[in-house]
Amino acid sequence: MEFDWHRDTIVRETPVTANYRSTQNVRRFLKSHCGASFKFDRSLMLWTRDGTEKTMGDVADEWTKRNS
Repeated sequence: MEFDWHRDTIVRETPVTANYRSTQNVRRFLKSHCGASFKFDRSLMLWTRDGTEKTMGDVADEWTKRNS
């Protein structure tokens, strides 16, 4: 069964899958891990979907690294 990026619970270990979508659910997860200043940007979105294996924790860590 495919992960539902709109409804399923996202945790740091959630893998970024081929059907990944930048949904409000994803935004809530990333704001909770990166802080209220989180916002999607084109370079992070491209990095997230570049085909390499990563988790949502990796995405949060990458945003934090880029915006520290």
